[in-house]
Amino acid sequence: TPNRIVVAVDPPVTGHSGSDECGIIVAGVLTEGPLQLWRGIILEDASIAGASPQKWAEAAVDAFHRHRADRVIAEVNQGGDLVEQMLRQIDPSLPYRAVRASRGKAARAEPVAALYEQRRIVHRGSLPKLEGQMVQMCQQGFAGPGSPDRVDALVWAITELMLEPASQFRAARVRSL
Repeated sequence: TPNRIVVAVDPPVTGHSGSDECGIIVAGVLTEGPLQLWRGIILEDASIAGASPQKWAEAAVDAFHRHRADRVIAEVNQGGDLVEQMLRQIDPSLPYRAVRASRGKAARAEPVAALYEQRRIVHRGSLPKLEGQMVQMCQQGFAGPGSPDRVDALVWAITELMLEPASQFRAARVRSL
């Protein structure tokens, strides 16, 4: 059982049938032992297509409660404060953190890809749509049609669960030297 679980959301800019998908990924981390032994688990791909902001917010909050998650992480580059407002309309007490992309998708995905190469992240069950997007990511970016919304959400989840704690640990270690 994971020690910590998050729901990561990469919301679309628009909410109609031709819109990008809303990437919603539920991930957990097993934190036994030192950081280099931590293991990530992708628990569910709850992404939805062609959904209004109300529908994707409901889907994200439902996933949060279904998995008894600790926090919702959402990218706000496109939606800003509206992303949080949509989620809080569904659940005002939702533990929430906004994240903002400052680097390209491929650069953000690279450290997560390294964790996969080290076999430190596994998928629970079959996640064919997520995995289909994953194999279309390359150093130049996403080679598939549209946007890799599922992969973006996965990257935010693993960054929150594994990469941020590792960077905080390294920073604390450097300060103590």
